Amino acid sequence: MTRYDAVVIGGGMAGLPLALKLGFKGLSVALVERDQLGGTCLNRGCIPTKTLIASARVAHVAREAAHWGVHAGPVEVKLPEVMRRKDDLVNSVRQGAEVNVQKNPNVILIRGQARFTGPQVLDVDGETIEAARVFINTGSRPAMPGIAGLNDVPFLDSTSALHLTELPGHLLVVGGGYIGVEYAQMYRRFGSEVTLVQRGPHLLSEEDEDIARALEQALAQEGITILTGATATAVEDTNGQLRLTVRVDDAEHVLEGSHLLVAGGRQPNTDELNLPAAGVALDTQGFIRINDRLETNVPGIWALGDVRGGPMFTHTARDDARVVYENVTKQAGLSIRDRVVPYAVFSDPQLGRVGLTEREARQLGYRVKVGRYEGRKIAKARALGETAGFIKVVADADTDRLLGAAVLLAEGAEIVHELIMAMHLAAKYTDLRDMLHIHPTLAEGLSSALGGVHFEEGI
Repeated sequence: MTRYDAVVIGGGMAGLPLALKLGFKGLSVALVERDQLGGTCLNRGCIPTKTLIASARVAHVAREAAHWGVHAGPVEVKLPEVMRRKDDLVNSVRQGAEVNVQKNPNVILIRGQARFTGPQVLDVDGETIEAARVFINTGSRPAMPGIAGLNDVPFLDSTSALHLTELPGHLLVVGGGYIGVEYAQMYRRFGSEVTLVQRGPHLLSEEDEDIARALEQALAQEGITILTGATATAVEDTNGQLRLTVRVDDAEHVLEGSHLLVAGGRQPNTDELNLPAAGVALDTQGFIRINDRLETNVPGIWALGDVRGGPMFTHTARDDARVVYENVTKQAGLSIRDRVVPYAVFSDPQLGRVGLTEREARQLGYRVKVGRYEGRKIAKARALGETAGFIKVVADADTDRLLGAAVLLAEGAEIVHELIMAMHLAAKYTDLRDMLHIHPTLAEGLSSALGGVHFEEGI
């Protein structure tokens, strides 16, 4: 048995920085990773998908170049080259992570599957290790919906869709969350026909309907067929052609396509940890139960990142690492309870979101003020030819405190950071309203949206 000051299970975007920081602090750390350093974000999520989305945007702009008075020849997307560019970038970043671990004298990287044999004792492929502090960062994987026949046909998930080298003729996408939306637009821009099937009444089911409908309109204008209120019930392979049965209201429809992408939810990687041996409690979906300091029910064991449920983003995972590190090494007493968690959908237009939607604010009992400003009215957006979408700001009518905002614009994921800072500082919308913005920029649309904030009765 080898004893360490800490064991970190999983080298994702919470586990990796936590292990390195604990090592630099002087603690001996075993970092256990069964696959590749970097977790979902680097290997199967943020970095590869945004690299592919960038290539897809270049193809789209090239096809539409005449709109800007530039006339180019026929556009050809060579998917193997696109994938090679993505792989080169991912490998480069991953190699950097490997080097950082190698340079840290107090961090030992152990390759293998960790399984608890006691609260602070683990077996890693036959090697026994022990530590007073154990940090679980094993992430999540795509969850599969209950579609009859799914296991009998070839289908893609958010991981395997990153490795195609032949362009789908007609891609059927099941799931209208951010994963489904990003992949649908990306492959449409590569040249595939795309049909997007969403069970809810609109895409991005947690978003306000007006935002979702504006995004749907932009996707439809690019030729993506969108079916909402549609539940995929069965699929079959007929001579190499996939036939997907969907139910809309009380009627069944059959969609035909060359490829099927299942872009549903995520499930936690907890099933191989043997958590009962440690006494760690799970919720009904298999996520690890934590308190607002990321502590499990077992003293000395923490859970970070996707495996603890809640918002599953790289930025929340990194902040998990910050909170745990400060609490463990400095007894800082930090909490994740009130942190402001933004997110983005890297569609085109992009959606940058922070705080409450208008619907959520009303459901919580707030009297709200709302400000909107359309992209087509922003001078820079018109100059760029990127006028789709709008900015929406929601404030408390009684205090003027900013409650939430959505920026559905070109570069919306960048522009929203001004509003993220404001919410982090508990600012009022009036604190931002009269702030000077450079003209012409996309961000000056915020001034117009904030200047138009007014009280709206609930519907």
